[in-house]
Amino acid sequence: MPANREKPGKAGKRATAPGSSSTPNIVEMKNAIYARCAKRPAETIFSQSDILAMKIIPKNNLQLLLECTQRLTREGLFRLMTRQGRAVWKVVKREEAAKYKTLSPEEALVYSHIEASEREGIWTRILQNKSNLHMTVMNRCLKTLESKNYVKQIKTVKFPGRKTYMLVGLQPTEDVTGGPFYTDGVLDEEFVHQMSYWAERYILGRSWYHPPLSGSGKMKSNHRHKNLTKKEAEDLRSAEFQNKQPGRERTKSMLPMPPGFTKYPTAAEITDAINASGLSGVAMKEAEMKQLLDILCWDGKVEKVGCDGGYRATRQVLSEDPMALENGLTEAPCGRCPVAYLCKDGGPVNASTCEYFQDWLEI
Repeated sequence: MPANREKPGKAGKRATAPGSSSTPNIVEMKNAIYARCAKRPAETIFSQSDILAMKIIPKNNLQLLLECTQRLTREGLFRLMTRQGRAVWKVVKREEAAKYKTLSPEEALVYSHIEASEREGIWTRILQNKSNLHMTVMNRCLKTLESKNYVKQIKTVKFPGRKTYMLVGLQPTEDVTGGPFYTDGVLDEEFVHQMSYWAERYILGRSWYHPPLSGSGKMKSNHRHKNLTKKEAEDLRSAEFQNKQPGRERTKSMLPMPPGFTKYPTAAEITDAINASGLSGVAMKEAEMKQLLDILCWDGKVEKVGCDGGYRATRQVLSEDPMALENGLTEAPCGRCPVAYLCKDGGPVNASTCEYFQDWLEI
């Protein structure tokens, strides 16, 4: 047998030097994974298969994937979560991860729970139960976080006496603040009144026909007994949109729209109009406008009509002294007639010859 013959299994085998090009670089893969994930929306959750689908881990090596995700988690760039019993990850911005490096373990624990509460905020009692810290330690951590401008205390509408904290860069939800009708947790009654009054006048100007008035304030004769068709009513309503006045006041001369009229203002239409008016410093949402419209309905000032969600203003008894009117009968001549006891068919006073009736009908 030749002396230079190689032993079986040893032929062609060479040791790979550490750091050579064929050795996977964990740092480069870790950075590539983070860069790819950071381009996705902030609320994206990444599973194991999502990261492997990026084709960064060679041959879908699970051991390399585990090492990359563990490093990202230790550096605070990945937040480990659980979904349906499986590990998933969420990207953390580098500036947010840098905050944890400046915090003590107790402060980092408190900050993580406040961060997890997102826009809802977290009550201090719940925060203490989750962190399992003594109240004195937790209060010291909160004071430090506030001094560093990491967290802030907010007021909730439902529980104004509770101390609630959230991150500085977030805005609380409307369930917490109460929406535009609340200022610092207190109901802004003047703002609610102004918005309700504007909405009522807007509906009033577009759900009733307002004929032109003469110089004396009475309805012109050619509009007194005019029967509007549906087409004429829609044309009048379109003309109201061109009117620069946002709404109307109640008058005795206003007339109802004809039967079958369907283009009454809706909540969406009123919301767009009030936002365009500039009356509110914040943009109103349709759901918030519906709350105001519900109040107007309960007060008897407007009512819902049809199945399209339209609103119509109600016609109310008008008087300079509202307390002097108890019901509609007192506005009619018969309710205040001093000789009503003589009024009968064929009598000295009767409905066919009553001069007050004609004046009242022409108002």
